Amino acid sequence: MDLILFGPPGAGKGTQAQRLYKVYRTPQVSTGDILRQAVMEVTPLGLEAKPIMESGALVPDALVISIVEERLRQPDCRDGFVLDGFPRTVAQAQALDAMLASLGRHIDSVLSLEVPVEVLVERLTGRRSCPKDGRVYHVTQAPPAKPGVCDVCGTPLVQRPDDAEAVVRARQLTYRRDTEPLKAFYAQRGLLRPVDGTGTLDEVFQRIQAALGKS
Repeated sequence: MDLILFGPPGAGKGTQAQRLYKVYRTPQVSTGDILRQAVMEVTPLGLEAKPIMESGALVPDALVISIVEERLRQPDCRDGFVLDGFPRTVAQAQALDAMLASLGRHIDSVLSLEVPVEVLVERLTGRRSCPKDGRVYHVTQAPPAKPGVCDVCGTPLVQRPDDAEAVVRARQLTYRRDTEPLKAFYAQRGLLRPVDGTGTLDEVFQRIQAALGKS
């Protein structure tokens, strides 16, 4: 299966992509994870992307497209993948079509996780991360055993700059403006599968499997 997992920041794309991998062995291709790792390691890509990400804006198409193309050419993506965080614009979707065509492939389904804005804001602003090992917690939904520190290494947890409320709301506006048009783009091709993204992780995953005809 060549899938796109679509939805606004905080919709749960990364978590559900990991579940899809466990069940169907389709690797998660997350542009957000790739970019954040580059920022953490202070690579040239990270230096270019950091101020853009911290402002809540989208990283330029050319940069993201080159990252995705390199990843999809790796051997573990040969039998399928789940794109998480890409495409984010119609131009990126068209570039993805051309890229896949050159590989003799095409998107099978686009899963759109639907979650109300205020739920998304609460999810994102409550996240806390360990700067040492990258583990992610939530102040109410998945708190650490000891408030404010990582369960594994004891490092004080931090709020990522892009999880501050002002940035979160800016990202939601950017999503509505630039990314929601992709729903019509994929719906016209019969690929869009809306999925209710509220409720427990198990409930959402069951809806995803139903949308894929695998329940």
